[in-house]
Amino acid sequence: MPSVSMTVNGEAVSGDVEGRTLLSDFLRDHLGLTGTHVGCDTSQCGACVVHVDGQSVKSCSMLALQAEGASVATIEGLARGDTLHPMQEAFREHHGLQCGFCTPGMVMTAVAFAEDNPDPTDAEVRHGLEGNLCRCTGYQNIVNAVIAGAKAMREGG
Repeated sequence: MPSVSMTVNGEAVSGDVEGRTLLSDFLRDHLGLTGTHVGCDTSQCGACVVHVDGQSVKSCSMLALQAEGASVATIEGLARGDTLHPMQEAFREHHGLQCGFCTPGMVMTAVAFAEDNPDPTDAEVRHGLEGNLCRCTGYQNIVNAVIAGAKAMREGG
């Protein structure tokens, strides 16, 4: 069985995996990082988004072995102790969630989006989140949260 090594949330990790093991499964089943949700197994919903070498990736569409040597960030790695990341805080403040299932993927996508577009419009946020589905909300609170989170990130929050 092949072995894979990577850095996850700043910590070196490794494990033996079958060649077909998805990155989402490695994170959840091997490392116990269950904040990465799997909602569809077809890369349609975005609940499984993580950052691989700084890029948003749907982890259900990537093999764990493809992340060999990579730096992976999950929702568990965003907060600094008890201090939420500015995007997490914005989702909390603007109630950018309902049931919370899609929220980790939304937040991870929003962080990468805001790093590339620090002062987005409503339309840009909606376009930036097109690969993430929420089945509970009407999206406006999510859009508001991303705009507020981007502003807080821009201002060094």
